Amino acid sequence: MPCYADAGAGAEMEKAATNSTGDFEDFDDDFDDEENVVEAYDPLEIFNRGMFWVNDKLYFYLLKPAARVFRIIPQPVRVSIANFFNNIETPIRLVNAAAQLKWSDAGHELERFAINTTVGIGGLFDPAKSRLRISPKIEDSGQTMGHYGVGAGPYLVIPIIGPSTLRDGIGRVADYYLHPVTYIVDDFSDIVIIEAIDVTNTLSLDKDTYEAIKKDALDPYLFIRDAYLQRRRAQVAR
Repeated sequence: MPCYADAGAGAEMEKAATNSTGDFEDFDDDFDDEENVVEAYDPLEIFNRGMFWVNDKLYFYLLKPAARVFRIIPQPVRVSIANFFNNIETPIRLVNAAAQLKWSDAGHELERFAINTTVGIGGLFDPAKSRLRISPKIEDSGQTMGHYGVGAGPYLVIPIIGPSTLRDGIGRVADYYLHPVTYIVDDFSDIVIIEAIDVTNTLSLDKDTYEAIKKDALDPYLFIRDAYLQRRRAQVAR
């Protein structure tokens, strides 16, 4: 549920280092292309670095240990959990694709939802992608605003949530109201629990990408910042 309360500074950091499908691949290649370099607008760097430090500690002392415990669950089950969460987030992608007049992408999302909800048993499996090669079209309200010319604004590291921008932070609020769980679950504490399960499960499937960044990057804060801004620019531009 990336639209709100990502209990996951670390989860968002790792998403910042992924491609649009959420797979940890082809990311390093992006930095080999000078045209992809993004000039960061970071007037709040002192605050952001402080929040980065807080989120970093949350990641290592809370989120990752929880994810390691979660790995007790067999990987195929955890993949199905991830598929389920991805499936119920379809309205976010579908509405934003339609709002950008990307009718083909919106149609693909509707098709994926129909196939995965039925043949995929409520979204636990992803036959739309594995059998029919119909991948999700990642769209959100931040991208929609960017599509219509709204600038990213200052870079922000949001406590608990992680890397963002002013535009994307506002977009998260809009996406909150597009998420089905917002209307299905009445108690906000239950929503937080559901979100925590999603984030923990996501981290349990990761191969310690953030740890690798911490180990190899001269300045992990700058690496994560530039990775996030670069990724978002690419998503808005497509």
